[in-house]
Amino acid sequence: MKENTARSAALPVAPTRGRLRPLGLDEVRITGGFWARRRHTNETVTLGHCRDWMERVGWTGNFRAAAEGRIQQDRRGREFADSELYKLLEAMAWQSGTGTTPDAETAALTEVLAAAQEPDGYLNTAFGRPGQRPRHSDLAWGHELYCAGHLIQAGVAQARTRGEGELTRIARRAADHVCATFGPGGIEGVCGHPQIETALVELARLTGERRYLDQAALFVDRRGHGTLPDGEFGRAYHQDDLPVREATVLRGHAVRALYLAAGAVDVAVETRDDALLAAVVRQWEATVARRTYLTGGMGAHHQDESFGDDFVLPPDRAYSETCAGVASVMLSWRLLLATGEPRYADLAERTLFNVVATSPAEDGRSFFYANTLHRPHRDAAPATETVSPRAESGLRAPWFAVSCCPTNVARTLAQLPAHLATADDQGVQLHQYADAEIDTTLTGGHRVALRVRTDYPSGGTVTVTVDRSPDHPWTLTLRVPAWTAHATTWLADPDGRRRTVAPGTAGTTRVFRPGDEIRLELPVRARWIRADPRIDAVRGTVAVQRGPLVYCAESVDLPEGHEVDAVRVDPSAEPEDGPDGPDGAGGTVVVAGEVTAHDARHGESWPYRPLDAPARPPAADRAGIVLVPYHSWANRGPSTMRVWLPTVEPDHLAPPT
Repeated sequence: MKENTARSAALPVAPTRGRLRPLGLDEVRITGGFWARRRHTNETVTLGHCRDWMERVGWTGNFRAAAEGRIQQDRRGREFADSELYKLLEAMAWQSGTGTTPDAETAALTEVLAAAQEPDGYLNTAFGRPGQRPRHSDLAWGHELYCAGHLIQAGVAQARTRGEGELTRIARRAADHVCATFGPGGIEGVCGHPQIETALVELARLTGERRYLDQAALFVDRRGHGTLPDGEFGRAYHQDDLPVREATVLRGHAVRALYLAAGAVDVAVETRDDALLAAVVRQWEATVARRTYLTGGMGAHHQDESFGDDFVLPPDRAYSETCAGVASVMLSWRLLLATGEPRYADLAERTLFNVVATSPAEDGRSFFYANTLHRPHRDAAPATETVSPRAESGLRAPWFAVSCCPTNVARTLAQLPAHLATADDQGVQLHQYADAEIDTTLTGGHRVALRVRTDYPSGGTVTVTVDRSPDHPWTLTLRVPAWTAHATTWLADPDGRRRTVAPGTAGTTRVFRPGDEIRLELPVRARWIRADPRIDAVRGTVAVQRGPLVYCAESVDLPEGHEVDAVRVDPSAEPEDGPDGPDGAGGTVVVAGEVTAHDARHGESWPYRPLDAPARPPAADRAGIVLVPYHSWANRGPSTMRVWLPTVEPDHLAPPT
């Protein structure tokens, strides 16, 4: 790894070492397209929506109650409710670095926090005051360090976007309390929900104070030694069954596992611990190969929000929590910066488009907590003025009793420009594609300015125009996504020469001049996807992917009275592009198949028969079946949906009508 000399202050993740140097929010702007629309909604709607709901349900009021001595009787929400205000403040800070979120809102919320913070830096509304449980008396489930981690992240975000203010000072006092309480000679414990690790490393990067890094490393090394009490889900739930260095796959609660892995990468990078980094890489590889859904989603168990066993990926029971998607992007980004390997950007892209983008509704006012790949029945619309008690639903809800996902989506979208591009000694690398403007300084103080124009993900043309360049050679590198395998991708240089490029990266090295264009032509077309036969739950089915987007059948696009379980598709016929999709991003796809009708004349009957018994094929109509981007489903009212579609037997296909 090389030493990083940061050119930007506005960095969500700022490693001092790594193969690639991240570019900050002051160096990259998203100017249009798929992500610009979502970021605009995030800024103008979602941030205010989250703020208003936290006021309504009393989570912001908890801090006022703590400051005024009435917290015992007036506290509202779960033990981790404090963290949602911190994540909102973090999102507002990153958005303020790229938009117009008023500082007055941050100042008002910060004032509420300051009044509730104890003199020794401790800040939590669920523990430690008269009538409450003692501080740090429930490390397994109390989430105190988890909440402190999100507070620290908010303080770092403020410092990197607006300079160190009161929020940063509150965060530093909280971090000092953590180090004093859990450092050498203190409590030899860990939090049941990792998060403090990434926060402490980022604070160390911001301040240059080694003690924060040492404390993060201590938390990582303590994990896996039975520090936390055993429980009904086993020690693996808290990743306390094996030390991080010995684990071979991510397991247990998905969000916890991914946050811990991200923290371990941060520690490994800053302490030059190549063995620790290699351990996380090994876990990532196994998890992606065996425990990840087609959408990039992670977590197959509803009961404990956990990873399942290898290849146990049932689509109808996919939990695929939105927060796990956010955490997966966090981990992939850190691994990309550390290693430079494009496979991490591939997974981040898949997860951003098919998990993170799926959670919020088009209007930014309701969200999916869990992201199933098959909804066999329609749900009633959640009430718009009450809190949803359930994580699982076929329709997005405006707020949840556990509302970690809306604020996690908000902070991810707010900082998204910082995930698009990086630099190194050779030049600039583009990892995610969106209309964007990039203006950075290369080694030696040479400025480079680029404009990116693309219709991605609807189309595959990415045009990069050089607006400013030094008068010596440097390299512009573009990621060629893994999904382009078995198809042809073209790269055209400024002289008009075209060459084919393979999945991975494609670079052009030359003396660039203002006005030079590099054009990447990605083969965005609909393709059938089949699963590894070891994923038993989807045998006999296929899915459709177009570019990075996974598609689904939704009942609103079927003949009236039919649900998605009536659909059978014919993979011998290639999928065809249809008209624009429900949200105008990604387009629809039309596939050949049939829609079967339930024959009421036969009533209810035993659903099993001998293999040699004559079949009674159900009545079916041959049809062109419309599929929509998975991220857009459930925006048109109650519906059924499925990603993995059963196939028809060729001799059972009904003749076209």
